[in-house]
Amino acid sequence: MTINIALLGYGTVGKGVYRTIQQHQGRLQKLLSEEVKVVAILVRDIKKHTAPDQSVMLTNQYEKIQQLENIDVVIDAIVGIEPAATYLQSAIEKGRHVITANKEMFAEKSNILRELAKKYHVSVGYEATVAGGIPIIQTLKKLLNANKVTKVEGILNGTSNFILTKMREEQLSFDNALALAQKLGYAEADPTNDVEGFDAYYKAAILSELIYGEKPKSEQIERNGIASIAKSDITFFNELGLRYKHVATIEYAHSQVKCAVRPVLVESNHPLYQVEGVQNAIHIEADIVGSISLQGPGAGMYPTASAIIEDLIHLSEKDQEYTFNEESTLDQQRSAKTSWIAYGRSALQQLPEGAEIMKMIANDTWVVEIEGDLRIEDASLIQILGDATRLKEMKKIH
Repeated sequence: MTINIALLGYGTVGKGVYRTIQQHQGRLQKLLSEEVKVVAILVRDIKKHTAPDQSVMLTNQYEKIQQLENIDVVIDAIVGIEPAATYLQSAIEKGRHVITANKEMFAEKSNILRELAKKYHVSVGYEATVAGGIPIIQTLKKLLNANKVTKVEGILNGTSNFILTKMREEQLSFDNALALAQKLGYAEADPTNDVEGFDAYYKAAILSELIYGEKPKSEQIERNGIASIAKSDITFFNELGLRYKHVATIEYAHSQVKCAVRPVLVESNHPLYQVEGVQNAIHIEADIVGSISLQGPGAGMYPTASAIIEDLIHLSEKDQEYTFNEESTLDQQRSAKTSWIAYGRSALQQLPEGAEIMKMIANDTWVVEIEGDLRIEDASLIQILGDATRLKEMKKIH
């Protein structure tokens, strides 16, 4: 028996999937008890590609792939909501399992694809949509069987993390760090999705639906980018022992999902402090297990291919399609205190009622505590992740 695969897209991710399948045939056959074979590849411009093997049909017409009767699994390695969503819907309607690495599409269309898959008794794999080589989706599915997840904090975009790391380590400006990321292939010519937080938000929305059974409503989303962070700010806070990170936070409180993607300052006692370069990391807080963290490569040819192959292996498992259970949601009715840096005198004017100024740690720089979260209107208020006790006790500098 053979598992026949149609691969949609033959760029970096598509090539990684094909090569991984070819190079690890023996291992896959042991795990699946069947040979795995790519029989068709869809490309946009057929003149720019050559079929990797004579047995593989290379086409720029999806209809030709649909006409093939022997396809078992369709793997989506293209970008954008359409035509990917339409392709996967039609594949499901033909009784084919689908696996996707397309985070923007899946963040938008996951409900439709899941419902359709349930109707046609097939599975939807999406491990590769969040954090590349980190097996976060499967980890959460297992964790949610026994635990209620209270909060997730994650560095979900390697490009923005690389930029902030280089700004701190090499004292580069944002523009120079971005240019380096583009030169090394970490950032696109148009970096908006990465540096403005759209990419991280798509991933956060996917995690939110898995954990809490719903995506955050538009009024519950805060998304701030990193382009306005100055080199001098990075240096100043580094002297205070704090590192800028672009972090996505998801939590369920007061009967609603809240999601924020924004620059924060991370204390050395927090797991995200040591996450550097293009690495991704996710920190999960749950009621039984406590805190767990996962770290690894968030993108690239083989990390993404690894996640797709994991989904392929899990297709044979009965619990592949996780069903949300309301019992896994812990609604936090009481807001916990959060620590912030108020940076500049204008920041004090933004503090909500009940905010407590704990310490002036530098000229026009205060540590404050706020009950609950705060929606940020500008960069003069920056949340601190980690235990801020050290800051409250430190001597004023400058």
